[in-house]
Amino acid sequence: MTDQLRWQEIGARLRQARLAAGYSQEQLGRLIDLDGNKVAKTESGVRHLQALELVQLTSVLGVPMSYFLTEPPAVLSHRTELVDEQDTDAARDTFHLETELAAWLRDVRQLMGFGTLAHTPPLQFDRPVYDAKDARFAASWLRNTLGFAAEPLGTMVDVAERAGQYILATDIRGEGASLIDGDVAVAVVSTHPEPARRRATAAHELGHMVLGDEYSSDLGVHSSREQREQVIDAFAAELLIPTSAFHRERFGGTGDAVRRELIKMSAEYRVSWSLTLRQAVHAAAIEDRVRTGYLMSRAPTRAEIMQAVGWAPQPDFESVRVSPGVADAVLAAVQQKRITPKRAAELTRGQIDATDLLSGLDDAGDADEW
Repeated sequence: MTDQLRWQEIGARLRQARLAAGYSQEQLGRLIDLDGNKVAKTESGVRHLQALELVQLTSVLGVPMSYFLTEPPAVLSHRTELVDEQDTDAARDTFHLETELAAWLRDVRQLMGFGTLAHTPPLQFDRPVYDAKDARFAASWLRNTLGFAAEPLGTMVDVAERAGQYILATDIRGEGASLIDGDVAVAVVSTHPEPARRRATAAHELGHMVLGDEYSSDLGVHSSREQREQVIDAFAAELLIPTSAFHRERFGGTGDAVRRELIKMSAEYRVSWSLTLRQAVHAAAIEDRVRTGYLMSRAPTRAEIMQAVGWAPQPDFESVRVSPGVADAVLAAVQQKRITPKRAAELTRGQIDATDLLSGLDDAGDADEW
């Protein structure tokens, strides 16, 4: 890449980040004490950014320095770009999620490069997937491969890591995003939706990995994006609460008894009431007219859900930002003095506290070496 092309690329990325932040060129210029005309020239690649301006822009626009200085993963080039000043909030959320996704991929690769994070190749279904039936079979295959059968899954960050996908929980608004770059799979999931929705999003992004890249798989070739998302939703539903879990003997009682069983399943599998009912219909445990009538009108209260699991609800992505394997890899990198405690906090997005690490090092007499 020539120097001029490089600056044109940086300018294009600046424009994308500015649009995602919702600023005009003049507004952004005022925030970094730069004339709006100079912002326009920078976006076109005519004007080069100074180092201090670059630092200011990363802070104001909420993007990492690497966003401007490194090439994004190739798969992200297929995704929709912001194109004008009228883009929706959803498009802006997607931009920020995918920027975080690219940064997370670099973080994971750094830990693998240190040798502290063992590389787990992504598990991918080796048969063509064309419809929801195929996707449900793939979800059952993944459950059996990981040794879960029909039992409730643990935290999705742990499940995904065992399958070869490293999930990061992020405070950025939106839902989630994922990619496979070479032999490394990563995903980000927003913490803003309610817990069951976050869990469903994580299962959905895992489905993208297991069923294959949407731009090259059989399903991607023969289906629209909307159809593909519906198929992956079927995968996520079957992964989270499999139809084989709805044993017929549990649903032979009266309406209230059936409702109590369904509440218990919704709580144990940590999924939404609506998903529990849809899966119950699919398993022929209840009739669809019962789902749309009596049961949908009597959604369980929070107290009923908590009671069903012994008053100890376990919401996913509440305090955990990374999987145990990633957290262990970060701690190992600190102990080997490959990264600082501050960088450890960055890598885990605050799940590991730099102050606690420094305190531990100080007790061991090593803190002054950082």
